[in-house]
Amino acid sequence: MAHEFDRAYWDDIWAGAGGGAGDDDGDRPAAMAANPPNPHLIRETSRLVPGTALEAGCGAGTEALWLASQGWQVTGADIAAEALTIAARRSAELGLSGRVSWVEADLTVWEPPARYDLVTTHYAHPAIPQLDFYERLAGWVAPRGTLLIVGHLQRVGHLQRVGHRHAHGQHAGHDRSPQPPVEASATAQGITDRLEADRWEIVTAEEASREMPGHGGAPVTVHDVVVTATRRH
Repeated sequence: MAHEFDRAYWDDIWAGAGGGAGDDDGDRPAAMAANPPNPHLIRETSRLVPGTALEAGCGAGTEALWLASQGWQVTGADIAAEALTIAARRSAELGLSGRVSWVEADLTVWEPPARYDLVTTHYAHPAIPQLDFYERLAGWVAPRGTLLIVGHLQRVGHLQRVGHRHAHGQHAGHDRSPQPPVEASATAQGITDRLEADRWEIVTAEEASREMPGHGGAPVTVHDVVVTATRRH
């Protein structure tokens, strides 16, 4: 059965109730918050001057907190209250509470109070089609601002795998499962096709694979799609 990526689904994940047989559910939220910031974020923002930033689907806040540590004024938005509780605790422990705020929001309907110099997301997938979600995020970028999308890559043969178990617990925000549901994946072409050429300059449109620790420490291959674009006006 395909997942409904709604509030109840993510609340279960962050409460530790979303695992399958053999998972240590009580350890899963901690594991999801334990990874370092996404390497694509570090690379793609290295050329940017810090300003205001929104991380959409921030989970426990790893990427949002990294941005705050680099001088950005950050808003982290997520649908899961438990994830945001963890994020707020971490920001206080790191002395970054003054540089980051946390918003509990359903990103399928929420509208931000302002536009941002950077809007980014890492593997988030709410209860609307993935490309529609990315198009919503694009509307939240200020003129001359940057959109950075890091998502699950939709691969050849992936379209046939619908309804399998969606593994979690490998990412500070949302999961980095090597086999995400097809409805949570995209291609670089699919994303850039949603960005009008007269409004956006495409900086990066990349499909890449890398290894990272999986459940139990065993390495897994993660297939990413990365799109960075600058809003012209």
